[in-house]
Parts: sequence; structure tokens; C-alpha cells
Amino acid sequence: MPAARDLLAGSLIPYSTPSNAHPPLVLAWLALSWKMLGQSALVTRCAMLLLAAFSLLGFFRLARTAANTSVAVASTLLTAVYPVFFAQSSLAHVDLPAAGLIFWGLESYIGRRRIFATLWFSLAALAKETAIFVPLALGLWEIFCALLQKGDPASTAKHTSAAEASSQERSTIGTSGTRALPGLSNAVFSGGILLMTPAIPLTLWYTFHYLRTGYVFGNPEFFRYNVQATLHPLRIFLALLLRTWQAFGYFGLYLLTISCLLAMRLAPIEESDGQPHPRIDVNIQTQFLAITTLYVVILSVIGGAVLARYMLPVVPLAIMVCVSTIWRRVRPWKTAVAIIALTFALGLFINPPYAFAPEDNLAYRDYILLHQRAESLLLARFPNARVLTAWPASDELTQPYLGYVPRPMQVLQIEDFTAEQLLSTADVHSDARARFDVALVFSTKYQPPPNIFDRWQLWQEWKARYFGFHRDLTPEAAASVLGGNLVYVEYQRGQWVGIVEIVKIEEAGLRTSAVSDHR
Repeated sequence: MPAARDLLAGSLIPYSTPSNAHPPLVLAWLALSWKMLGQSALVTRCAMLLLAAFSLLGFFRLARTAANTSVAVASTLLTAVYPVFFAQSSLAHVDLPAAGLIFWGLESYIGRRRIFATLWFSLAALAKETAIFVPLALGLWEIFCALLQKGDPASTAKHTSAAEASSQERSTIGTSGTRALPGLSNAVFSGGILLMTPAIPLTLWYTFHYLRTGYVFGNPEFFRYNVQATLHPLRIFLALLLRTWQAFGYFGLYLLTISCLLAMRLAPIEESDGQPHPRIDVNIQTQFLAITTLYVVILSVIGGAVLARYMLPVVPLAIMVCVSTIWRRVRPWKTAVAIIALTFALGLFINPPYAFAPEDNLAYRDYILLHQRAESLLLARFPNARVLTAWPASDELTQPYLGYVPRPMQVLQIEDFTAEQLLSTADVHSDARARFDVALVFSTKYQPPPNIFDRWQLWQEWKARYFGFHRDLTPEAAASVLGGNLVYVEYQRGQWVGIVEIVKIEEAGLRTSAVSDHR
């Protein structure tokens, strides 16, 4: 949001917040929307919802081209209600728009419109830099297949014949709506190199960013957090497990994955002419697998926060393949899809029994309402107070354009509300204690109900060391540590917020003296 406001003011490089070097395409879209309709939360959400609708249209076209209309409708429905996609559709993040542009690019790619595919992939990379992994995966796949065929003439003839047969069979979209991907016989170096061209505009952006800031990939702290601090082998292995879970099991995806695996044990359903229901072309499935594998591996190596929204470009591809398998082999496939859709819809309102980011379902709404109520009370009751709090509440109290307070308040920012942070701040010899009058404490991470993993001490240590896990003190405990009175607290579905009025040392001393004199 600050970066988009800076762009609206005429600067491609943010100046009101440290630059993280994300390309400016989505920021430009927000700035244009604000320029035309005015800056407000409503305009922001509508602008992002429009991008989400555009993304779903691209995914529907992709699924119809790769499979058929029935699979496309079911896959698009499941993607739309998948909690992470649904929640992100109205949030000002760059991941979903980048995924949507990737879907449009893949649809053009498997439809043999390479120039259009290159254009869409270039726009996707300018929405978020990690989108470049998709054309990279496709380009490497084509080059690998070309090398494989060059070294095995018999294999080349075999694949060429199969590709030609597939092309003749699926040259137009018939009742199944399926079209063949360019076969292995068409995988040549020129095609692979063409798929690398989306890296050119991204490289130009990073060059511009370097010339303006002196940094290529964002400010040093951003680079350290997302690259330098993530290269430990154990951390990469754990992240790989988490990324795989996010791609195939997160928020009800496990039900779809299990249904697909069980359906694989059934024979394909035969149509009236005796032919089995067609599957997605093996070449297409192989390329989807290449894209997913590259995404999972690279995002396990880089990226300090292992957020589920980073996987939005590949999760719908997995949904499509699973739905196609169920459609092909399970007669009551509509019932199966309806049950999975209901599971996804419930996930919007019911938090899972494991840790997750509140931005992954409608828990983000709970967060907003909790903070709006608490910060309105804070401003009304302590209008001139100096407030101790952590990010993002520190921005909410100092940036009125975010919609939480009508005017900025004085803020002292700390990292979180762990015992270590609060004890350090509450130290009577600390200069920080004299610089705040009230504390706004809140849950900086969603804490799930107690589970069996809580007893695994080694896992708790790994989470803290590699993924920034910590436990915030409860509002009551925070008030006790800070030596204040808890004047407001509210809990809602695993999240909470509280206001602590600080009792100053001088005031406490005066009260004690007054009591002694009275006696």
C-alpha cells in the first residue's frame, strides 16, 4: 500500500517504505484505480476483485483448453472457493494477479500461441518476480526433451508419430474440449529460448532499481531475510515439506488429493461409443508437474516467510488435474466435487487445527474488526498517548489512509509481544519505558488449539530458529509484565487484542507515599 501510494505520487521506487524490489505492475494498477476513483478501501478491494475475476477467467480458459468444459467449470469453482484464493482476491497483494497472468500465459502456450504466451508471462513477471519460474520451467523442459530426442532417434520417431496422431485427433476442440500441447517433436531450442524472453523486462526493472537505489533485490534486510537466512540444509528440507503440504494438502486440499488417488484405482468411464473418458494430455500434465516441482523447490530455498499465497500459481493446476482424474473415473463425480467445494467453503469460516496465516481465510476479517474497535477506543480514551505496539498495528496507528484511525498517534514499535521483548521494554532502567503511556497488544500469529506437535520440543525449536515462530504473551500476562492495567481486551476465534494503561513509576511512588501518610 505505501509503495502504491508513492507510485501514485509519481515515484516507481518507494520512498515512504523500504523497497523490496517487487516489480510495479500491480502497484500501477492500484495507483491507476485510485487516480480514477479515489483512494479508499472500497476502491482497493474492488480493484483487486477485478483482477481475481480476470484470473479465474484465465484459469477457466486454461482448464477448458487442457481438459474440457465440465472439468473447467468444476476446477474454476473449486479454485474460487479455495480459502487462500478467496481471501487473497480482496487483499492488496501481488501473488494472485501474478498467478492469473500465468494462467493466461499457459492457455496461450498449450494453444500454440507462443508470442501471446511470452507476453502474458512477461506481464506475470512484472507482477511478481517469482512468476518467471513458469516460463523457465517450460523452457528447460522443452530443451531437455529436444536433447533427449536428439540423442535417441528411435524415441524421436516414436514421439513424433504419437504427437502427430494426437495433433490430428485434437486439432480442434471437440465435445471434450481438449487440445494437444505441442508435442515432444516440436520441442526445439528456439522454443525454449523464446520462453526465456520474459526475463528481459524483469531484468530491465532490476537494472532500473539498482541504478536508483544501489540494490538489485531490495534493501539489505529484505535480501538477508529472504535469501541469505534461508540457505541452511535443514531449513530447506523443512520448507520443502511445508511447500508440498501447501500444494496438495492445505485447507482441505488433502481431501481432493486423496480422492484423486483413490479414483486412480478405478477404470476410466466409457462413453456411449465405447471410448474411455479422455484425460488431460500427458505432455500437459508433465509440464504442470515441471512447473509445480520448480516452484516447490525454489520457494523452499528462498523466501523467509513460507506463506501459502506464494503457491497460488501452482495449486489451481493441481486442482485441475485432480478434478480431471475424478471426472474421468468416478461416475458420481459431481457429488465428489460438491463435497470438496463444501469443505473449502467451510474452511473460509472455520480455522484449521494447525497454524496458518490469518490472510489465508476470513480470519483476516476478524483481525481487521478487532483492531478497528481497539484502535478507535484507544484514540478516544487516550488521544495524546504514546503507544507501545508492534507491526502492523504500528502502521495502522500512524498511517490514517489505512482506515483504522482518522489521525496519527505517537508510536514506539517493538518486534512482538514475547516475554523477552516485553521484559526488556518493561525494565525500570530502560529508556523505552519512559517513552510510552499505553500499550496496544495483540496476537501477531494465530495460535491453534493444543495438539500433539506442541509436545515435540525439537519441532518447536526448529520453527523458532528457521521460521520465526514465537508465542505472544496473553493480554493479562502482558499487562502484568508491563506493570499496567488491562483496560480493554477482546478475543475472537484464536485472535485477540488488548489495551494496557501503564502505571508510571513516579505515580506508583506517589500513591505509596500517600497511603503511608494517611496511616
